[in-house]
Amino acid sequence: MSQPATSAATQSLVTLSRQLGDPAADLVILGEGNTSTDLRDGTFLVKASGTQLGRATDASFVRMETAAVMDAINYSSLDSYDNISLDHRMRIATGDPQGPKPSIEAMLHALAIRMCGALWVAHTHPTAVNALLCSDRASDLVAGHLFPDQVVMCGRHALLVPYAEPGLALGRAVRDRLRGHLDRFGAPPRLIYLGNHGIVALAATPTEVLQITQMSVKAARTLQSVLAIGRPAYLPDESADRLDARPDELHRRRVLADPPADPH
Repeated sequence: MSQPATSAATQSLVTLSRQLGDPAADLVILGEGNTSTDLRDGTFLVKASGTQLGRATDASFVRMETAAVMDAINYSSLDSYDNISLDHRMRIATGDPQGPKPSIEAMLHALAIRMCGALWVAHTHPTAVNALLCSDRASDLVAGHLFPDQVVMCGRHALLVPYAEPGLALGRAVRDRLRGHLDRFGAPPRLIYLGNHGIVALAATPTEVLQITQMSVKAARTLQSVLAIGRPAYLPDESADRLDARPDELHRRRVLADPPADPH
């Protein structure tokens, strides 16, 4: 990993991280959450442990070998709760064992990149979403769609992963659920819900990651209001299927994900 990370990718990751870490957004507090980007050379940048998204700088990120992180997840002899051995493997994956410690959730990012083809990933803990993820109504988040733009931005099939302890246990739980999701639907999710924990947004651009996160919050707030009144009236499955494949909606999704630069 001697080749330096591109400054453009790092700067985009810093910008995204600060947007997600803005206190007004209520997506994370303190050291919560992490972001990453695939550098397309077998490595990715991910937030270092203990750093804050809202105060991100170039030094807030660690470069890791994707294959090395995946190897740790898949190494069956490594106990899911052996955090000492896991930490050693994660530090080796950075190529600089004495450097900054990568986030314990770097495994989520490696999985999103390797198994789902994501180029940008954001893991946050939105209060509005966690209110449902920490309740007995969490499954309602993936039971259907409440409005069309939820389909367009968050995708047809979100994934819900029941609670697993952060670290290798969570990484393996997400890996196993992703395998089932890919087998069932033939395509990766754009949004992963983690029981009693938070969300993971997967996308092709940093703007798209932010939009998926924002729309998941709107959907959660809407669902909370619906549950206070009665039962959710989800969109018909056939309508959600059409929305997810309609050329005009796919075009809108692409344009929103990669807006033209401001000429000013």
